[in-house]
Amino acid sequence: MMNRSGIECNRTSPPVSDSIAACVGNTPLVHLKRLFSGSQVDVFAKLELMNPGGSMKDRPARYIIEQGLKDGTIHEKTHLIESTSGNLGIAISMMARVHGLTFTCVVDPKITKTNLAILKQMGARIDMVQEPDDQGGYLKTRIRRVQELLQTTPNAYWINQYANENNWKAYYYGTASEILEQVSGSIDYLVMAVSTTGSILGTARRIREAYPHVKVIAVDAVGSVIFGAPPAPRELPGIGSSRVPELLRREEIDEVVYVNDAESVSGCRDLLAAEGIFAGGSSGSVIAAIRKIIASVPAASRVVTILPDRGERYLDSVYDDAWVQKLSRPTVSV
Repeated sequence: MMNRSGIECNRTSPPVSDSIAACVGNTPLVHLKRLFSGSQVDVFAKLELMNPGGSMKDRPARYIIEQGLKDGTIHEKTHLIESTSGNLGIAISMMARVHGLTFTCVVDPKITKTNLAILKQMGARIDMVQEPDDQGGYLKTRIRRVQELLQTTPNAYWINQYANENNWKAYYYGTASEILEQVSGSIDYLVMAVSTTGSILGTARRIREAYPHVKVIAVDAVGSVIFGAPPAPRELPGIGSSRVPELLRREEIDEVVYVNDAESVSGCRDLLAAEGIFAGGSSGSVIAAIRKIIASVPAASRVVTILPDRGERYLDSVYDDAWVQKLSRPTVSV
């Protein structure tokens, strides 16, 4: 059906939702045919940045909290605690508002100003660590602070995204099921950024049930230790880790592609220029990784990736020329 402007529109409007939590999921899938126009490979991107909280982390935040409310591990007096670089914290803050829960977010000085401001506006209590850990990052320090809070906070419940089985289940039942409904035909490659590894494992497990031949490629940050690489300084949040997640099952990952900060920036800016998609740092990482492998991917293959979050949260980093110039390897195409 066409509207008065001659633009095609949906015949039916979506139903009324009873809360913002009910709006999580059902994100669109876009064919990146402009960005990869010179290739004989079809690349499809799931726009998880269009979740109401702005990232794919809305899914585990909702699933973990709702499952906890069902089984009684979370109740009206529960004080949620989590260590997060931003997106999961924002998602938990949103869900905590819906369910009337208290939430303390343990962060570190590398959190972006934008994410910190959003967390405060969403009502999260901020606990910022200051001391780097033995690898030069803050993850281990944040986890130690979480443990302290668990001992001193009444009714405390640690979300624990690196070990919580409901993390990967959120993507298995949500993201992956939607992808299978949206993609017409086989899926040959699944390319996803990793941090807790919950998203890639949950998505891959469901897609492999339909397409056992799918090749699962993890995109990790240079300097991340998830797959045994040596630690090194990293600037972009949301991808990589300075510890190995308890959720990780290495045998379920076929290949790992490493991307540095400058390559991630380039991927973000090229995605915006070619497709008009304003996405965050880890989205640029998967674009950069796909470019590294696409020449070896057989013609007519279908590649599916996920764009985890929005670009607005990176205006003071990825999209800030002064910040980009400070990177050790400024190979950015502007």
